[in-house]
Amino acid sequence: MTGAEKQILDEGGIERVLARIAHEILERNQGTSNLALIGIRTRGVFLAERLQKKLFEIENKEVPVGILDITLYRDDLSEVGPKPEVHETNIPFDLKGKAVILVDDVLFTGRTIRAALDAVIDLGRPKVIRLAVLVDRGHRELPIKADYVGKNIPTSLQDRVTIHLKETDGVDEAVISGGSKV
Repeated sequence: MTGAEKQILDEGGIERVLARIAHEILERNQGTSNLALIGIRTRGVFLAERLQKKLFEIENKEVPVGILDITLYRDDLSEVGPKPEVHETNIPFDLKGKAVILVDDVLFTGRTIRAALDAVIDLGRPKVIRLAVLVDRGHRELPIKADYVGKNIPTSLQDRVTIHLKETDGVDEAVISGGSKV
């Protein structure tokens, strides 16, 4: 973390909000029956795997986890460059009849989630799709709202919210930088 950043969640905070989200998912779904998690690359995948572990700790039942790459569904694909990097999507279960929880790190404009919804629908027809995010920073451009939110962080458009996870960054934290709030 640099001097221009402010930590909004530390390792313990991330663990606590994931535990709360896991309990909220179980309560709303009335258990793990027909439940599936799909993490949006990259950090959403690690958060989905962590939620899977928390759900197992609570219910002692395995919830399947899938990995979703939304690169080709982005509405800004032409702005990404001539050869966008596409990664594997791996949904090793049938979506039909499932309560799918899409998992991502930060909810901002809603465009990533719109792309994820399109990708999931192309793969099958779940009973319901819900959204879990670690941080909701506001500034929606599309009518998308998370069902499960770890932390709501009011931000300016100039702010940047970054999630660091041990799996990719060696540390667990959420930081905000830029704008007037730091």
